[in-house]
Amino acid sequence: MAGNVELLGSVLARAKEEGRSALVGYLPAGFPTVDAGVRAVTAMVEGGCDIVEVGLPHSDPVLDGPVIQTADDIALRGGVRIADVVRTVREAHAATGAPVLCMTYWNPVDRYGPERFAAELAEAGGAGCILPDLPVEESEVWRKAAEQHGLATVFVVAPSSRDERLARITAVGTGFVYAASLMGVTGTRESVGEQAQDLVRRTRATTALPVCVGLGVSDADQAAQVARFADGVIVGSAFVKRLLDAPDLETGLAGVRTLAGELAEGVRRRG
Repeated sequence: MAGNVELLGSVLARAKEEGRSALVGYLPAGFPTVDAGVRAVTAMVEGGCDIVEVGLPHSDPVLDGPVIQTADDIALRGGVRIADVVRTVREAHAATGAPVLCMTYWNPVDRYGPERFAAELAEAGGAGCILPDLPVEESEVWRKAAEQHGLATVFVVAPSSRDERLARITAVGTGFVYAASLMGVTGTRESVGEQAQDLVRRTRATTALPVCVGLGVSDADQAAQVARFADGVIVGSAFVKRLLDAPDLETGLAGVRTLAGELAEGVRRRG
C-alpha cells in the first residue's frame, strides 16, 4: 500500500490557496498512553491542525527540550514500541483523514530496518517521515525505501546551515522542509525571531518545496507571526504541555483541542 505523500502535498497547497499557513501539530506516540495518544492526536485535528506529526519516543532525544523529553520518558516507561507508533499513525489518519507523519531519530529506524519501517508506515496510511538527525549524505537507503512506498522524506534545516548546505538538503528532500527557527532544542519561547524568517528566505532560494517552521511557537500570536513568512507553522511542546499540566485526560484533551483552535485562528490572521 502506498503512503500519503500526495495527500500531504494537497493539504499544503490548499492552505496556500487559502492565503494562510498550514498548522502542523506534534505529539509523541504512547503519551500519556497509546490509546490516549491516539485520542490526543485526533483532538488536534478536530481543533484545527491540518497535519500531524507522531513522534517515535527515544531515550536520548538530543534535539528535544524538557517538555518533550518528559513525554518521551512517560511513553518509554509505558512500554511504547514501534508497533504502537505505527498504530497511532494508522488510527489517527483513519479517524481524521489528515496527513500523518512520523518524526523520529534515525537510530530506531536503522535498527528496525528502513525498508520494513517504510513499508509499515505506508501501510498504516502515513504520509512521510521527518528525520532530524539523518545526514543527507547517509540517507540514500532510507530515501529509496520511502520513495518506493510513497512516503515523503522531510529533512531539518537550521539557522547555522550555509546556503550550499541548504541546497544539498533541499535537492533530495520531499514533502516539505522543516526549518528549525533557532539554534537549540524544542520548547516554547517568548518570541520566534528574525533568524527563522531569514532561514525561510534562504531555503526558498534553493527549492520550490513548502517551508514549515518549528521550535518555539506556543500561542496564536506567535503562530500569526510565523505565518507571515512560512508555509507551515509547527507546534509541539505547547500541545504536550497541555496534557502534562492537565489534572485528568479529558481536561487535557479539551485543552489540546482548544489550543489547536487558537493556533488555527493565528495562522489565518498572519500577524
